[in-house]
Amino acid sequence: MTQAWLLPEYVEDILPPYARQGEALRRRLLDLFDVYGYDLVCPPLVEYLDSLLTGAARDLDLKTFKVVDGLSGRLLGVRADMTPQAARIDAHLIDHEGPTRLCYAGPVLHTRSAGLASREPFQIGAELFGHGGIEADLEVQELLLAALSAAGVPDVRLSLGHAGLFRALAAGARLPEDRSAALFSALRGKDVASVEALSADLDATWREALRHLPGLYGGAEALVSARVVLPDEPAIRLALDQLDQLFAAGDAQGLAHIAVDLSDLRGDGYHNGAMFAAYAGGQARALALGGRYDGAGSVFGRSRPATGFSLNLRQVLDCLALPAPRGGIRSPCVEDPALRDKVAELRATGERVVVELPGQDAHRQESGCERRLVKTDTDWIVQ
Repeated sequence: MTQAWLLPEYVEDILPPYARQGEALRRRLLDLFDVYGYDLVCPPLVEYLDSLLTGAARDLDLKTFKVVDGLSGRLLGVRADMTPQAARIDAHLIDHEGPTRLCYAGPVLHTRSAGLASREPFQIGAELFGHGGIEADLEVQELLLAALSAAGVPDVRLSLGHAGLFRALAAGARLPEDRSAALFSALRGKDVASVEALSADLDATWREALRHLPGLYGGAEALVSARVVLPDEPAIRLALDQLDQLFAAGDAQGLAHIAVDLSDLRGDGYHNGAMFAAYAGGQARALALGGRYDGAGSVFGRSRPATGFSLNLRQVLDCLALPAPRGGIRSPCVEDPALRDKVAELRATGERVVVELPGQDAHRQESGCERRLVKTDTDWIVQ
């Protein structure tokens, strides 16, 4: 018989003191987004499925829990990613002609685990709509790095990619949709053998370009090599120029570890331009992903340029040091106006004051209080 307290696989509670640490970090990051001009939105946990999956690839569809709405009979989805929700809000609810900056924070739910990760990431992110130039991507990258710094993430590594490169090569090779999707998956999985098999009958220019992509990774030299081995097409030149700018901007921010990976096609399949993946020291799985996804709002009747990123707060907590105990002040449970005033005064300054309930003397240590309120001849003092 299953124990009533067991949770589903890869779903877990966040306990003290990590929950307090996570909440403090959420507030800190939302305050950071605010000073950059990003307005907070709180999308619903469930939406009609066709809204949640707008413009998204199969990846997001497979991640999404689906249920039937008892009121309408329509299929609902539990959000697996808040980015499409932000795109809906920009396209349908906020009537800005110029750039719109939105941010969000909340749990999402996945049908399956990525490795041993939780199926309920806590997603916090920022999205910039309405500007198609590289300036928006540069701002988003700057904000991403600032967020990781504010969170105290150690040894940040940034990997840059560009979905436009693959799209340009697929278009140049005139790949049918099914072949393009198969090559996309093979490149994302670094499956060189499948890339070679799927490109074997292509014209030599496009065949060799696609086969070069998995090997084009590393520092700035990878971008130099890409200009030599990839076709000299306008869309490819533009993508490489943008990556040059993003690389230089990350370097200017003092980032010690920055690289490019031209076959990095991770994410949920809706990106079509510059892409970001951020890692913490010692972790193999990206804790933040983002990039350009122009046109995601077109299904809502308003196609806009868009770029942004999101990070998993649970994963950020995993790479931080163990939080220090909160500590506090223990107060006796007595009726004394002077004591009430003292407790109120301490709490107003942010101190944690725990009233010791009658008969709980033996469990004082569980309160986590390392100080106590003691009465003197004239006042209550903290010892």
